[in-house]
Amino acid sequence: MSGYVGILVSDPWLQNQFTQVELRSLKSHFMSMKRESGKLTVGDLPAKMSRLKVVGSDNFTDQDRASFIQDLHPNLDEDVDFEFFLRVYLQLQAHATATTGSGGKNNSSSAFLKAATTTLLHTISESEKASYVAHINNYLGQDDFLKTYLPIDPSTNDLFEIVKDGVLLCKLINVAVPGTIDERAINTKRVLNPWERNENHTLCLNSAKAVGCTVVNIGTQDFIEGRRHLVLGVISQIIKIQLLADLNLKKTPQLVELVDDSKDVEELMSLPPEKILLRWMNFQLKKAGYQKIVTNFSSDVKDAEAYAHLLNVLAPEHSKPSALDAKNPMERAKLVLEHADRMGCKRYLTAKDIVEGSPNLNLAFVAHIFQHRNGLSTQTKQTSFLDNLEDDTQISREERAFRFWMNSLGNSSYINNVFEDLRNGWALLESLDKISPGIVNWKIANKPPIKMPFKKVENCNQVVKIGKQLKFSLVNIAGNDIVQGNKKLILAYLWQLMRYNILQLLKNLRFHSHGKEIADADILEWANTKVSSTGSQSCMKSFKDKSLSDGIFFLELLSCVQPRVVNWSLVTKGVTDEEKKMNATYIISIARKLGCSIFLLPEDITEVNQKMILTLTASIMYWFLKQPVEDRRSGISDSEGSSIVSNSTTDDSASESSTEENGNI
Repeated sequence: MSGYVGILVSDPWLQNQFTQVELRSLKSHFMSMKRESGKLTVGDLPAKMSRLKVVGSDNFTDQDRASFIQDLHPNLDEDVDFEFFLRVYLQLQAHATATTGSGGKNNSSSAFLKAATTTLLHTISESEKASYVAHINNYLGQDDFLKTYLPIDPSTNDLFEIVKDGVLLCKLINVAVPGTIDERAINTKRVLNPWERNENHTLCLNSAKAVGCTVVNIGTQDFIEGRRHLVLGVISQIIKIQLLADLNLKKTPQLVELVDDSKDVEELMSLPPEKILLRWMNFQLKKAGYQKIVTNFSSDVKDAEAYAHLLNVLAPEHSKPSALDAKNPMERAKLVLEHADRMGCKRYLTAKDIVEGSPNLNLAFVAHIFQHRNGLSTQTKQTSFLDNLEDDTQISREERAFRFWMNSLGNSSYINNVFEDLRNGWALLESLDKISPGIVNWKIANKPPIKMPFKKVENCNQVVKIGKQLKFSLVNIAGNDIVQGNKKLILAYLWQLMRYNILQLLKNLRFHSHGKEIADADILEWANTKVSSTGSQSCMKSFKDKSLSDGIFFLELLSCVQPRVVNWSLVTKGVTDEEKKMNATYIISIARKLGCSIFLLPEDITEVNQKMILTLTASIMYWFLKQPVEDRRSGISDSEGSSIVSNSTTDDSASESSTEENGNI
């Protein structure tokens, strides 16, 4: 452990229970809890620790938490210091895992995205490891660089050795979401030096965040050290994103068959993909006359009966021998897998995994079945429903970027859709508290689940009040607008929240800003000064300068802040649309490789989106200014990166502000 960690925790045993990033995150939570009432006692812990991941899971009630803590620490008035807090956290973690790890009905797929990335018990599932290895061998086995190392033997720990150079994980992200990483930016020498290896891991982590993975408690050092539970946690999320990619109406419009009217279509569009997968499964099971409703990918499928009915409906020609005739779950599960094999359906789980109710592997199995044969009509009868729905690419792009950014903050709940999941105000309050610690009055906040509508309005009213306190432009925005899911107003609020975060991060570098407010004009001036210092004639007249579409200015800026990061032999002239897109993709990847946590798409650069250009520039500026002077030209990347976001524009009223207006939106 580093000296920095030693300052926070003096107990060597505690130091060994946490990664550096985990420790810093928990320290931030601890300080935030202490600030709320000026001190922290044992009696305060049950309510306050409910906001932490895993410890605050739905399977662990407030009463369970309070009773458990009181049994261990009966003196409720005792003051809590940071090390005491960590010990209680570990005790609760172990108890919560023991309580929820029994494969009960509540072990739904919603926990998949947090799998292994938040656990401190450092255990892994050998079945899951074998499944992920098989998936990697299948999809990356012919990769020109990786085929030297593949196939990986699942019975060994070779996977954790191979990921240490960062190449495999970067390429796996591109399998899940093609085009996310410009592979020209990956360091692919057979032997990498520490800087190059660190750059690959930084590129991987920032790209993983940009496609929706939760990597709050993970740093590059965890990959370099081959921390197995953290590596598997990231891999599981990447694979899940790949397997569920088609579970939306844009990719699979036939899903409209699952609903009856346009109102139901809107509800379907707002669901997370795993919920859509469950709805599809129950739709097919109803055809088979199966009476039960499957609500999770664990206890509800352990007897394999649902699988037997599902495959009989989707592929009746392969139903002999019938799994329904099996006398016990294990025999039935084996027949189900034989049925899937005859269909030609990929699957990496075993009969034992089905019977034991492994939620991750069962979800992956059902997703494979959906990909191979979904049983939906090719002639969609309800296309008129889709025709009447709003088709706004810009709104969709903004929602995606805001969602991934908020999830990167490490809030207690994963956001699947900002228009639905922000309506109770809680996630917004958590984000505000992360960005401006102590600004939320938690005493008047209402924690989910919230059944009474007025309680949601109370939360959202506080969100609006804080926004006005932070000088957001919130004309005609009330708390009820958020509760009602007003898309334009929610996007307007989130844009201003992101922008405030960016400017505050820059302002907090006081040795550069001298404590003064940072305005858009300061960011513009900094970028132009850096580029002109090299003798270049490139100039950014404003953040909506159309000449920026070729990407050359940003490549020169990146080369200024880190000379070795741009390979100019790979840069195009940026004349045609294809050349512009190639440059834009390269810009995004090398910025992430440096340490910039950005969520934009190549189109945001080629279309010269004003807000995106502003935040991309600010992200590069922030990364550069926080580097030690002696490291700025040494090639050392920042493994944690900035939490600055480059993003699409928001509502029209905010999109035309110029840099001469001191950055006020």
